[in-house]
Order: sequence, then structure tokens, then C-alpha cells
Amino acid sequence: MPQPSAQVTAAEISRIAGVTRATVSNWRRRHEDFPAPSGGTDSSPLYDLESVRAWLASRGHASAASPSEELRTTLRLRAQSGGSTSEDLLLLVLAAASRSPEELTVAVELPDADLSARAQLDAASVADAVPSGDTARFGAGDAAVLRALYACVRDEGGQAALAVLAERELEESAASGAYRTPEPLADLIAGLIPGSPARVLDPACGSGALLAAAARRGARELYGQDTLPVQARRSAVSLMLTAPEAEVTVRAADSLRADAFPELLADAVLCNPPYGVRDWGHDELAYDPRWAYGVPPRAESELAWVQHALAHLTPGGFAALLLPPATAGRASGRRVRAELVRSGALRAVIALPAGASVPLHVGLQVWVLQRPEPVGPERKSVLFVDTATNGSEAAGHGGAAVTARTKGGGRSASVDWEATTARALAAWRAFLENPDTFEGEPGVAHAADVVDLLDEVVDLTPARLVRASRADVDPAELSAEVDAARRDLVKAAKSLARMAGQEGWTAAGATAHEWRTATASDLARGGALTLLRTLPEGTRGRAESGSGGRAGAGVVLTDADIVRGSGPTGDAADLRNDTAPVVAVGDVLVRAVASGDGSMVRVVGEKDAGALLGRQVHLFRPDPARLDPWFLAGFLGAEENIAGASTGSTALMVNPGRLRVPLLPLEEQRRYGEAFRHVHELREEARRATLLAQETARLLAGGLTGGQLLPTRDATP
Repeated sequence: MPQPSAQVTAAEISRIAGVTRATVSNWRRRHEDFPAPSGGTDSSPLYDLESVRAWLASRGHASAASPSEELRTTLRLRAQSGGSTSEDLLLLVLAAASRSPEELTVAVELPDADLSARAQLDAASVADAVPSGDTARFGAGDAAVLRALYACVRDEGGQAALAVLAERELEESAASGAYRTPEPLADLIAGLIPGSPARVLDPACGSGALLAAAARRGARELYGQDTLPVQARRSAVSLMLTAPEAEVTVRAADSLRADAFPELLADAVLCNPPYGVRDWGHDELAYDPRWAYGVPPRAESELAWVQHALAHLTPGGFAALLLPPATAGRASGRRVRAELVRSGALRAVIALPAGASVPLHVGLQVWVLQRPEPVGPERKSVLFVDTATNGSEAAGHGGAAVTARTKGGGRSASVDWEATTARALAAWRAFLENPDTFEGEPGVAHAADVVDLLDEVVDLTPARLVRASRADVDPAELSAEVDAARRDLVKAAKSLARMAGQEGWTAAGATAHEWRTATASDLARGGALTLLRTLPEGTRGRAESGSGGRAGAGVVLTDADIVRGSGPTGDAADLRNDTAPVVAVGDVLVRAVASGDGSMVRVVGEKDAGALLGRQVHLFRPDPARLDPWFLAGFLGAEENIAGASTGSTALMVNPGRLRVPLLPLEEQRRYGEAFRHVHELREEARRATLLAQETARLLAGGLTGGQLLPTRDATP
């Protein structure tokens, strides 16, 4: 019996065709033969996939969907018609990733029945590696999704296919609040563990990001547990793909209620546990031996996770947990916090800028703990670090904060991970080297005596404990600094006003101007540009690897640099074994993640040339005889263009090949290029003026409240 066709949304049609949502809406209005909705609602209609594809083909629109998008679409058909389970497909990703591109191409071209049989054998070969892995069962009706999966693994790698499967299964389950720990944050947390621990546990492993970070630092035994089976399976497969030399053991169960590793003592524990969970087992676990520092209150599930981590450490072993800021000061957790401090188990609390991880509007904290040793040294102090500020800002003076400040505070905050990581690790390593002589840095890092922390509230909030005293600030020095900041602000404001007054555009007429466009993939195939990206060695990517450099020397231009408009700030050593292209003048860089905060694109100038290309950045290298770089950057970075080329749920990943560019003569491109260059300069002047205004206001407010500045007696409102 023929299988029913999948139903797709207007957004999915735009991704299949490689156009914007607005274009699909225009098609629906202007073309009477556009397929009618076959389901959904008036506000959210669904369309028959095969009818849409036939309509697109009749008008010469070949599918612009990436292999991962094709897989995402075919999964809709599987969900509607039944068939193989997501667990079976996860197994198949692991098996397919071990095959060569040639073998995968052969599989894609097999007849439906042969393809299903081949996939069943492949999945069965790795069934023992995944939690609850049973024998896979595929039928002829699964051929479309199997073909799409093999093609996705071949062209984009196993991780891309894995992300699509996990995203789909999380959507179909009742689970909520499952978010991936960002890689820079995972690397920071793993970097807080001294030495090179061989055996690492994550009792709430999610997708395995923290264990993957531990593997990058040399861990060879990885243990994970997660209450969601889909996350446990995803973590197991992901770790086997990224760390094939490691021994991976992942279990699916609630770590607090049903510990899968009751006898395990690890060298290190890394964890990003769920927050604010009241039904974590308080009553049934009241007499659990893990609560060596006190029974966690019902509202303090985070302190249960802290003690669970300590219970799984060898004496002297370290744990690092990502926790909400309320854990440091809630009254209900005071007794447990006091015992953690008194015993020497708590070694450091590091505050992160808002935007470091979900929830993005909250500044999370990393708690670093060490299991006390029976005859170990007495620990007399706890380190507190606030990476959300710098020393001059906290002290109430210092103009350098204009360029050094980490952005944060809003939902779309962008974190300067290089600065945040450097600040946290520098303070932690200096403290570890000699806690008794650690001097700290005003407003950034402070080692507080245990005795001073054991008051009635035991508030462990870093911002309170590292706050610098304003009494030491010289009034004359601060007044001079304010005057200098005000002069800079006035100059920036005048420059901004001049630039804003320039006109370089006219109205298009009664209707908006339209162009014939091409995708970046089409332009690359025609030789008008080259697509480059930094990829780990051995990764099979769709973008051409091109002429590139090797990591190991020089600086790296990162996605954070594009957001901030700064010069290259990344360290080539952080690229590890990646092959990184060298950026050149005229290259156009596009961030790989569409966060909606800061600039998405950048044209490489003389100051950036020679830097290595960071991860999470796409490089477009235009042929100057055919494409103007500023014209290219202007259209690539358009909000609608970025939205139409992005896929994902919690993070929008930009597919560079699907970005569209108008087809215009070079002379016309240059006219647009000059306009886009002016827009860029206007944006940069506005950014500079904003930072100077914020800095001037901060200096004034700090001086007035700190007593260094006095209001003018004859000042009028």
C-alpha cells in the first residue's frame, strides 16, 4: 500500500526551496495552482510534501534543502505513517558514521527493500553500545528516512544527523527544559578540574557536552546518566562519535532516585543539573547516606546534586557544577552551605555573565568542590570570582571597561568567552597554587576566610564578596577620568551626528524593488565565491575545506569578535586539531549561529588579515571580478535572509549554502556596497557612542555614590 506523503509547514517549504517565508507567502497569493492546504489550521496550514515538490519542480526550483533538512522533513513522514523508532535511527547513525563516503553512497542508491535490510544489519552491529538498545527493525516503508539519514551522515557527519533525531524525539516527548550546554561553557567547566582526570562522571549528562569536553582534555572513561532516555541515547552515540578512543558508559534513569553507578568513585564529576525541581525525592531519600553535609531541603534540589557529586568522587577529587545564583543565598539551604564551607568541600564559586546558558537572562554560577581527604590539609578560604565585571568597573573607575566589558544582561546576550574563561581560570589556578597567599583582584576575585563566611546567612554570592571598596579611589584621579570620558563621548556624538546626516539612498518608488537571486551554493558551483569553514580533522562537511592553515600559531577571529566588532581575540591553541583557513582582505564572514544579538557578518580588513578562522564562523571568499564584498556582506546579513537559511529549535544554525544573493552587474553591486559600508560605519559609531555614554554614566554614578564627586551647588534640573 502506498505510504502517505508528509505534511509540511510554510517555514519548511521555504527551507526546501531555499527562499524566505515572505516568498512562500507571495507564491500562495499570486499562483492559483499553488498546492492547497491539506491539513493544519487557517493560521498554521500544512501542505502535502509531494505536491509541493512537484509544484516547485514545475517552476525550476530544485530543492535547496541541506541533507539535515531533508532528514528533518522525512522524519515527519515517519511520524505520520509509523515505522522505525528514533532509537533504531540513533543506532544507525552510530553505525553509518563508521562507514566511508563511498559505502554510504552505495547504501543511498540501494532499492528500498535492500536498503532496509542493509540498515537493519548496520544498526544491529552497534545495538549493545546504546542504553536500552534492542534489535532494530526496518521495513520498506522506512526507505525514505533511511536514505536521508545515510546521505546526512555522508555529507554533514554523524553529529548533524544525531542533532536532528534528538530534536525530533524531544519534540515528540513530554520532556521540557532539555538544553545543550554551550561548548565554550562546557570547556570552561572541564578546565576547572586540575590535572587530567581519567575517569569522569556526569549524572545529568543530557546530550553529553560536558563529557565531550572532558574527553577533549584527555578523559578515557566517561560515565553518564540522564533521566530522559532520548538524552541518554543521544549522549552515548555522540560521545562514541567524538571520542572513539574513550570507554563510554551511559544509563537512562533518575540519578538521585536510581543511581546507576552506586559504587563508582570518579576522578572528577561535571554536571549541569536541572534547576528548581521540587519533586526530586526529598521524602523517600531523607536518610540517604549521600547527605553527608545535611539533608537538602525540599526546595534545594541543587544541593542534593552537589552532595551526589561529592559522594561519587575519590578523596581529593574535584567536581564542577553549573547552578542558579539562588543556590548561593537562599535561606533554606543555609545549613548545608555552612557545612560545605566548614568542611572545606566548597573551593570556589564563579559567577558567569547573563547569557552563558539557559536561562539566558540569569547570571549562572559554577561551584567547584573537592572531596575532603581523611588526612588532607586544612582549607581556610573559599575563592569567589565574578566574571561578569572587571576590576575597574567594580571599583568604580577605569575607562578600559569600555572595550573590555563582557556584554550581557538581556535574553540575547552575547558572552565574551575568551575573556570570561581567561578571568575564571587565571584566578582559580592562582588560588590553587597557594590559597593562603592569594591576593585576588579588586572587584573580580577574592579569597574569603571560612570564618568570615559562617555567619547567619552564609551568603556565597560572588558579587557581594568581591566588591571592591571605593574608599581607596582618589577623588582627583576619578574627576580627571570623568572629564576624559565626557570629552570622548562628545567627540563620538558629533561624529555619529555627522554620519547619520549623510544620505546615500532614495525611495524605490511605489513598490519595493525585486531582483533575481541565487543561493550561495549556486554561486560557489559557478566559481563566483568559495565557501570555507574550520572543521575538525576527519569531519566530512558540505563546505569545501579549501586552502587553509593549521591550528597551532597565531590568533583566531571568532564569532564573538564579529558580535563585538573587535579584532581577533581567539587563541589558536584552542582549535586543537582543527584545520583552520586563514582569512584574507575581502573575505566575508557570517556567524554560524543566528542569535539575533550584534552583527551577523563582517568584511575582513587589513587588521584581521592573516588570522585563523574560528569555529562557528562561515567564510565566503568572493571572486573580486564578479562579486563586491560589501555588497555580498550586506545581503548575506539581511535579517530575512538569515532567518530563511536557519534551522533548529533552541539554537538557529545558519546553512551558508542557502543564503541568497541578488544577481546584479558588478557596477551596480559596488553602488550597493558603498551604501552597506556606510551602514556598517554608522553602526560602529553608534556602538562606540553607546559604550562611552554608559562608561561616563557609570563613572559619574560611582563617584557620586562613593563620595569622590560632589554635585555642583548651582546645578539646575
